[in-house]
Amino acid sequence: MSRMSRSLAPFVIGIAVLALALAGCASPDPVATHPPPSPAPASSSAAGSPAGTLAGSPAGTLAGSPASSPAGSPAAAGGTPPGIDHVVIIVEENKPASTILGNAAAPYINKLAAENALATNYQAITHPSLPNYIALTSGTTAGITDDCSPGATCTAHVANIADSIQKSGRTWKMYAESMPAPCTPEDSAPYAVRHNPFMYYPAITNNHTSCEAHDVPLTQLSQDLKTPTTLPNYVFISPNICNDMHDCPVATGDTWLSHHVPAILTSPAFTTQNSLLVITWDEGEADNNTVSTIFAGPAARHGYKSSQAYNHYSLLHTIENLWGLAPLTNNDKNAPTMADMLK
Repeated sequence: MSRMSRSLAPFVIGIAVLALALAGCASPDPVATHPPPSPAPASSSAAGSPAGTLAGSPAGTLAGSPASSPAGSPAAAGGTPPGIDHVVIIVEENKPASTILGNAAAPYINKLAAENALATNYQAITHPSLPNYIALTSGTTAGITDDCSPGATCTAHVANIADSIQKSGRTWKMYAESMPAPCTPEDSAPYAVRHNPFMYYPAITNNHTSCEAHDVPLTQLSQDLKTPTTLPNYVFISPNICNDMHDCPVATGDTWLSHHVPAILTSPAFTTQNSLLVITWDEGEADNNTVSTIFAGPAARHGYKSSQAYNHYSLLHTIENLWGLAPLTNNDKNAPTMADMLK
């Protein structure tokens, strides 16, 4: 090594030591010291899945749980429409569709049929009246073949729709016009107990306190219509034997409906929630058992006619599917649902 190189060596070593010291004081790598951003939270799941489907429904499924979307809210993911909050059923008496549709004595009924959804191929199950009411509410005639009064030899020892509705956390009431007191098990003209099917189910009548709370005179309906919470989820209405067209002309029943139906359709349960009104007949006459059945209210299609073959079991099955209730019998399980008449 030359004398100059030996003289520069301490200087070079000093520079190197200084550089190392400065490196040790420099700021560390920001990527190493700052944690990565937190991952985005997982998106919440869509509204609860529907409890039941309706075969043939253009939308696919219908929400059925009590927590389903309220009326007016957007459909849940996948095109699921809001659930139906209330179903109100009015049963008229002993008139085939041929004596109602196009009849000048029934202008209000025909207006409802034209503006809403009408089933043109809907059959009652049998004759006479009572077995049809039992079929509508239990999925079977329970072996009843006549219009007997409730008693030991005339009892429907079967499950019924009221049991299913109550177990699901929903509410129900039967409103019978001219019934003198709640839970009346015998005729009191013009009240006919055979048009009050819930009086034939021991599961209901054996608990008299509960029966009096659920099987009530029609006069209570106006009070219950005042709010969506006071109107039960399931409502079954029987006019008396004059206003249901059994003992009085078609015009009488049409006038009765023209007074009561608007009160239902303009109630808060129908103007602020997604509810369905059904008007049907228990049976026709003789060999003609095709009866008119109308769906109205915000849940029903407008200006629609269905020629599909339906019957009372179909109506029961439709309600079961809407609310995710298990079918009561194979009769309603195998009956087609009336999905095409719903929005």
